[in-house]
Amino acid sequence: MSLDKSATIFVSGATGFIGSTLTRQLLADGWRVRGMSRSKPSLPPGYEGDVKDLWEHPNFEHVPGDISDIESIERGMKGCKYVFTLAGYARNYSRDPEVFYRINVDGLQNVLNTALKLGVEKIVSTSTIVSFGPTPKGQLCDETLERITDKFYTEYEESKTMGERAALKLVKEGLPLVIVNPTRVYGPGQLSEGNAMAGLIRDYRRGTGPFLLNYGVNYGNYGYVEDVARGHYLALANGRVGERYILGGDNASLLELYRMIDKVDGKKHWKLPLYKFIPLLVARSMKLWADMTGAYPRITPGWVETFLVDWKYSCDKAKKELGYDPISLEEGLRRTCAWLDRLDGKKEKGSATSKDCP
Repeated sequence: MSLDKSATIFVSGATGFIGSTLTRQLLADGWRVRGMSRSKPSLPPGYEGDVKDLWEHPNFEHVPGDISDIESIERGMKGCKYVFTLAGYARNYSRDPEVFYRINVDGLQNVLNTALKLGVEKIVSTSTIVSFGPTPKGQLCDETLERITDKFYTEYEESKTMGERAALKLVKEGLPLVIVNPTRVYGPGQLSEGNAMAGLIRDYRRGTGPFLLNYGVNYGNYGYVEDVARGHYLALANGRVGERYILGGDNASLLELYRMIDKVDGKKHWKLPLYKFIPLLVARSMKLWADMTGAYPRITPGWVETFLVDWKYSCDKAKKELGYDPISLEEGLRRTCAWLDRLDGKKEKGSATSKDCP
């Protein structure tokens, strides 16, 4: 598909972790971007420059609003040929679980129905790898996997799966939709739950989060944020309508991930292997306290259970059809550790310099 570079692109969730990276890339490529979010994001020290550059960019227009408000969606989307919808509720917990469904299902439908109504030429919707479910032990899987369990570990997983299924039904009604499914995304950006991996990496390097859940044997797929954001654009340019594309990188067990961080840092950090019942007990206690008091829990039982199964996926479809070309996990960790050093005002022995960080 040949894209019209004179067109304006609408981005919901433009100030989120992946959304802000995608928006910066689009502006750098010469696009005009209309980004919708509730407010200007708050980012950690050392990263505000990118937000300032984005906010003051002559080709960026901010539209206040959210995907629960159809009027704000129409206001932002009107006149746009292309749409990226990344807005969603990506947290581990809400005292009101229905918020996951109001945003990740109903809110997504608002965006898609508006795109259908306004005759958008193409739309890319951001789902998640968890909508496919965990992978069988020892198997590398792709977009053809059918869920091996009816269990959903979190409200986030269930709501995103429901939203994705409803979205695919609209393709039959003529919606020019492509879905992308990011894996565990990490890298420079907000230190929020959307970028939980950066927090995990930071804690491990500091010695405050050395925990190897289930002895670190379970696998995940890790995608560097710059790659995943670029994969969104490639999905717009090259993705087939009605298809889903996994955007990630290398697969690694938690133990392998930690060992790779040790390699990047040039030193070993201490690790504390834990059998699964200990973190589950702690998580259940935190959730109970949160339900009682409203205090936000650091971990939840569903979050722990997600790390106790495998999510070993291939990005080959995106590589072949989109031209997706992610960097290695080691290189992504090198850049992430350099950025974290910059935030913390220090240089870890053996890690990359901060100027290497994109």
